[in-house]
Amino acid sequence: MSLKRSHSAGIRTSFSSGSDSGSKLGRQELYDELKKLAQSGQVFAPVDIALAIGAGEALVSRSLLGLAAEGYLEKVNTGQYRATPFAEIPQAEFLKALARASKTDSTRQRDLSEIGRLKQNNDVMRAKLLTAIAERDHYLAALKQHGIDPGPVPAPAPAAPVPSAGQNPPSPEPIAEGSPTPSGEGGAGNP
Repeated sequence: MSLKRSHSAGIRTSFSSGSDSGSKLGRQELYDELKKLAQSGQVFAPVDIALAIGAGEALVSRSLLGLAAEGYLEKVNTGQYRATPFAEIPQAEFLKALARASKTDSTRQRDLSEIGRLKQNNDVMRAKLLTAIAERDHYLAALKQHGIDPGPVPAPAPAAPVPSAGQNPPSPEPIAEGSPTPSGEGGAGNP
């Protein structure tokens, strides 16, 4: 072994020798800490739990991300969680969820967070739609109250055809010089 390699290996050993618990996650300690945080309702970061239970921050962060994807924690912000959904979770269910969360790969976690974002967006859009419907009903009732016929329901606008893969979208036809414009007025050369 070269001098550089043995020297750098010694440095790595000295940094990690302070605590062997950083490489292992105590499930009971994590469960107890999450129960305590669920009762207080406070927002926490992975580093807070890592310091409290003596585990590695990366390992705790991965576990919390997986538990949030499973729905056992509420992700408040990037790297911040709230354990309120965790308050009523029995330990056996927690252990199963933790096992699933530790097997979840980064692609699945990204997909689960995207699904959560889409569900939230769906809720926002549903609320806006319900507000628009209530507003429409209010104005229709006001018109009918004053004896005004609101007229027929407008027909939806026709959807533009979507070109399939490999096709170019249709381009508008060029207007020849001197020909009338769509509004019926003369072109640049016509009075």
